[in-house]
Amino acid sequence: MAISKDKKRAIIAKLESAFSEASSIAFVGFTRLTVAQSSKMRKELASAGVQFFVAKKTLIKKALEKGAYAGSVPELPGEVAVAWTTTDVTAPSRGVYEFGKKLKGALTLLGGVFEQAFIDAGQTVAIATIPPMPVLRGMFATIINSPRSRFAIALAEVAKTKTA
Repeated sequence: MAISKDKKRAIIAKLESAFSEASSIAFVGFTRLTVAQSSKMRKELASAGVQFFVAKKTLIKKALEKGAYAGSVPELPGEVAVAWTTTDVTAPSRGVYEFGKKLKGALTLLGGVFEQAFIDAGQTVAIATIPPMPVLRGMFATIINSPRSRFAIALAEVAKTKTA
């Protein structure tokens, strides 16, 4: 079904404004995705602050032309959607990647925009596997606290041998 020029302009304007505010963008390929699965994924992504939008590739590329991104747009085969956020830069890639693991091949990361540069699918998957910020903070706190806890354990063992 053909889209009217007015509707195309509205889609391009929506994408341009979203891309100008986005901290990162993920291009998502999807096949055999049911409406129920799509709705569930959109709700999960929205709870993480990620927007998800399906548009024609030509309209996405026209909207991307307005942005000053380094490099060239990655190859976008098949049906394409866009996921973006203005907060956590890893959230779009991570959210789609995690949901894609559940659906076994229905979703794939095709590339994206990270730090104002286009990245390919491999780099997008690498970003998707970075843990969320609260988990990273917990890991950091554990590493910082590790020498202290080891020292306390060693002192406790020495105290046991001295009192016994």
